[in-house]
Amino acid sequence: MARKKNNYPLLEGLEITTLAAEGKAMGRWNEQVVFVPMTVPGDVVDVQIRQKRRRFMEGYVVNYVKRSPLRSEPFCAHFGVCGGCKWQNLPYEEQLRFKTEQVRDQLTRIGKIVLPEIRPCLASAETRYYRNKLEFTFADRRWLTFEEVASGADLEATPALGFHIPGMFDKVLDIDHCHLQGDPSNPIRLAIKKFCLDNGYTFHNAREHTGLMRNITIRTASTGEVMLIVVFGEGDMERIKALLDYLVAEFPVITSLFYVVNTKWNDSTGDLEHVLYHGKDHILEEMEGLHFKVGPKSFYQTNSKQAYELYKVARDFADLKEGDTLYDLYTGTGTIANFCARRCKKVVGVEYVAEAIEDAKVNSALNEIDNTVFYAGDMKNVLSDQFVAENGHPEVIILDPPRAGVDEPVLEVILRAAPDRIVYVSCNPATQARDLAILDADYEVVAVQPVDMFPHTHHVENVVKLVRRG
Repeated sequence: MARKKNNYPLLEGLEITTLAAEGKAMGRWNEQVVFVPMTVPGDVVDVQIRQKRRRFMEGYVVNYVKRSPLRSEPFCAHFGVCGGCKWQNLPYEEQLRFKTEQVRDQLTRIGKIVLPEIRPCLASAETRYYRNKLEFTFADRRWLTFEEVASGADLEATPALGFHIPGMFDKVLDIDHCHLQGDPSNPIRLAIKKFCLDNGYTFHNAREHTGLMRNITIRTASTGEVMLIVVFGEGDMERIKALLDYLVAEFPVITSLFYVVNTKWNDSTGDLEHVLYHGKDHILEEMEGLHFKVGPKSFYQTNSKQAYELYKVARDFADLKEGDTLYDLYTGTGTIANFCARRCKKVVGVEYVAEAIEDAKVNSALNEIDNTVFYAGDMKNVLSDQFVAENGHPEVIILDPPRAGVDEPVLEVILRAAPDRIVYVSCNPATQARDLAILDADYEVVAVQPVDMFPHTHHVENVVKLVRRG
């Protein structure tokens, strides 16, 4: 028996009243929440519902009855199709205001703790071309927009080099110009695509698992250095060498050129050899006179300039003294640890990824910092009462966990270690709020500073300072 189709309603004249979590806008229809992407508060729209649940509905705009005065004109030709920069239609000041309110809502509603006045979200000095790393995907057939399909024109199935359509692993939108990363990102991507098309290179088909060209990653540094990683689906060394030689000759700005042969079904390359073809095996980032080596597998904040502002907030909140021992938990490649090391006696960094810890050690040596020590391993296994006893009582702990937040056993060890101050840097205020509720027994939140690392998106970083009660 065929599945019965749902007859979802068309809502006429729905007023969009606010922004919601995950970057969606919302209104209410007969007291039921309705989420509508690509709208802003003040819009009045006719909405075709495509998903209906007991507590909410979600749909898409079929007609604008009235456009909000808050609207901004999107600057990117791919807006609305590409999955990034979804808030281009919202003035930047409004984006910052909502991010501040998002932090306030999640800390109070989830954490249920007493808060000081939350500072306004710290704006990014650059709202375009701010990313230092982008990954692009090849596909043998580009994604056709709904407008193109509706036109009825006979459209040729041309290859693509761009971004995945949200939620579709095998659909790729061909990107003409991306406003996320500055030059030479766009020229390099377009040149690679043209060379491959001109020379008959096959593009990846994710369903059939065929095609030579799979991915490229472009990393740019504040020092002007550029890393390019080209991922191939086959070990055709003649074609690989031809493309890479072309790139070396055409783009002398590339200081580090790698290739990877990935014959797996998935796109992850962290477990594969990155072969250095030309130049250095790293690029250098600079921050306040410190230099950080970034290799092909290294993590570094993708908004370099705003990362500096974020780390300055964290360091100021830490209020380090000359004799302090600092624990930097979830240290990554030791950026915060090395950034703070010259203001205290000792820094102890802990990170799950062993390769990142090796990078952290290299970065300390590169900057002639000799008061850091780093440990690799699962945080809840490494951090223990014995670990604290062996490494010294921390006056300050900085937490910068992944989106999932801090494991409760780790929080329990922190509470027993009883540092004077805790600085919690989070990319997910919801899990941060959950963790703050546990720390609230012994610590008071005295400062909250949201930081915008990703303009034109709903994502927000948040830094919280806690001091020990009594």
